[in-house]
Amino acid sequence: MSQNGHGSRVVVTGLGTINPLGLTVEETWDSVVNGRTGIARLTHFDPSEHKTQFGGEVKGFDQEEHFGRREARRMDRGSALALAATEQALADTNIEAVDPEIKRRIGVIIGTGIGGVGTTVTNQDTYRDKGPLRVSPHFIPMMLPDTTPAKISLTWGFCGPNMAIATACASSTNAIGEAARMVQYGGYKMMIAGGTEAALVPSVLAGFNVMGAMSTWNDRPQEACRPFDSERNGFVPGEGAAVVILEELEHALARGAHIYGELIGYGASADAFHITAPKEDGSGAAESMQLAIDRAGIAPDGIDYINAHGTSTVLNDRMETRAIKNVFGESAYDVAISSTKSMHGHLLGGAGALEVTISLLAMKNSMLPPTLNYTTPDPELDLDYVPNTARPKEIRAFMSNSFGFGGHNATLLFRKV
Repeated sequence: MSQNGHGSRVVVTGLGTINPLGLTVEETWDSVVNGRTGIARLTHFDPSEHKTQFGGEVKGFDQEEHFGRREARRMDRGSALALAATEQALADTNIEAVDPEIKRRIGVIIGTGIGGVGTTVTNQDTYRDKGPLRVSPHFIPMMLPDTTPAKISLTWGFCGPNMAIATACASSTNAIGEAARMVQYGGYKMMIAGGTEAALVPSVLAGFNVMGAMSTWNDRPQEACRPFDSERNGFVPGEGAAVVILEELEHALARGAHIYGELIGYGASADAFHITAPKEDGSGAAESMQLAIDRAGIAPDGIDYINAHGTSTVLNDRMETRAIKNVFGESAYDVAISSTKSMHGHLLGGAGALEVTISLLAMKNSMLPPTLNYTTPDPELDLDYVPNTARPKEIRAFMSNSFGFGGHNATLLFRKV
């Protein structure tokens, strides 16, 4: 990522993810290209009393088996998912071949919207039922958002900048953008960035339900997330983690690393409008997108694909479509747009990192991810949303959008190297 010729160029050399579509990058892409959903009735707890009884769960991940019983009991599920995804990404980038001093100075920035809420709920229940002395001595570090990057640092001995970012559903997009700046201007050769969320707990579901934010299609959960469709009626919650390895281009080339793409633009803005609702004219989102384009020095018609925030809510999908039209003009009708949330659900703070991962794979494989469940077009939303089926297309550059409660907007722009 370089602006006006200044700073280092930033590329992605490693990917890792555990999410409702798969426990690896390969499984995830296979689900995407074949249009398989990870959304189903919840199994982590009995959801019968809830208005929304389904979501995108990570299936088949055994925390104790992966980390051992002692260590697993000291980790919130969100941290465990992120560490497992980091392990994949480090293997993908061949971290063992990196110079020890470069490796020591690697930094970690992980986004999460809610942090260790599952741990918080469990310990609150313990306090209520058994008293204060039975609360876990590991409760506080387990629930803190910054524990996840700290655990990554401790596990692999990375001593570079280490922090968590919380900007609601834009968290991991901001984390990748800020980590890229560390490489671009901070002199760091490599950074680990991404996001995680494990908030499929009863109280969080209840909170979103009473806001009227989630779909309630309990009889058709696999069809419930339908971004840009006229019958959309709320988002579908999900969980998971995704991590990317960001690297200075010359360093990556010198060691022969595989390069998935170059991060050429990062934009961020605030709506300053409402604590939960997006600004309906899309001006805040448009500013974020325009900043990324300006910093990349690319024309809108040079962007072939947009991985939309696309939550399947009435307000967001309409706002985002307006924003794309405002930024792209007539070329908005030529760019392919899809929301992969239709398959994996909304990972909240972890959503952006997963969507960047999927988009990088789309660029690598020249295949557009589909928007599932697009059956009844909304007359006001008239762009190309890649309905229902993956489509072959060479992707020279793509944009990934994330917008969060609080009016947080973040956009990343990548190109093929």
